[in-house]
Amino acid sequence: MHQFTTTSFSAAALAITLGFTPAFASEKLVIYSSTDADNLKIFADAFSAAHPDIETEWVRDSTGIMHARLMAEKDNPRADVLFAMAATSMLTMEDLDMFHAYQPAGTDKLDPRYLDNEGEMNWVGMYGWAGALCVNTIEMERLDLPMPATWADLTDPVYQGHISMPNPASSGTGYLDVASWIQLFGEDKAWDYMDALHENIAVYTHSGSKPCVQAATGEFAIGVSWPFRGAKLIEEGAPLELVVPTEGVGWEMQASAIIAGTDQLDAAKIFMDWAISEEAIKTYSTSYSVVAMPEVAVETPNFPQEVYERLIDNDFVWSANNKDEIVAEWRRRYEQKTEGS
Repeated sequence: MHQFTTTSFSAAALAITLGFTPAFASEKLVIYSSTDADNLKIFADAFSAAHPDIETEWVRDSTGIMHARLMAEKDNPRADVLFAMAATSMLTMEDLDMFHAYQPAGTDKLDPRYLDNEGEMNWVGMYGWAGALCVNTIEMERLDLPMPATWADLTDPVYQGHISMPNPASSGTGYLDVASWIQLFGEDKAWDYMDALHENIAVYTHSGSKPCVQAATGEFAIGVSWPFRGAKLIEEGAPLELVVPTEGVGWEMQASAIIAGTDQLDAAKIFMDWAISEEAIKTYSTSYSVVAMPEVAVETPNFPQEVYERLIDNDFVWSANNKDEIVAEWRRRYEQKTEGS
């Protein structure tokens, strides 16, 4: 049996202290989420500070488990809102009419790539993460390796044994890389590219951030990872340079939606309006690589701004519908270099 972590952030006590009754005191808003536990508390506290009159109950688990729970509850939903779920996972639920269509106030201020533009607006994206290379400058100099600028550069035999990247079967970051290469190069050329890249890979990791950590410690010269992690490691003193390949980088977004059938619709709409507000997006930007309103993001030292310019026009529907087939083919070809194999 899966253990679901439930955290309640009640505004009732605060309201009584201040001498008024919460407008939504008898209407607890149940919010499901798959965002990181540490970040969830930050986001929950931010919403409660903005709307102390709405009592909330937050239920958090990993993406796969949360998706399974929502599917199991499809005919008898227990949540009112789904917050910060990977878009590729949400699309299957959208196809089953599990969301209540709603266009939150302020969508005109968002990067249009974060919007559900097919028919009614059933979900909206807020933040996400993208691909990049973490390169150890000391190791590159010691090994006399050229600094890569493109994905194609990584197939040069000079890098053999000096690169690590995440396994797309276990890492969302790994999958966004593979899916982006297929979209950028076309299927046949993408598999040819991955065949050549595989010759230079030392290990495939189960974590999207681990290759960047490996590059930071000098275990490998280059880690295919994500830039926010690299920026934080540089801030801690790691000898890294972040490279955003010029062909473009894949990305995944976290999105939110109102669950169809909720009896807390008014409170759910208020939550959705807050979820894409400037205040909320500034909060997201302290923890994630890319946000739907880049101009208001809190600046992260060492974060390469060209990430925003090189995000591919990701086809999330295609990526979701073809994931099982792509991952199966990837594993057939390359699984033997995965850590623990």
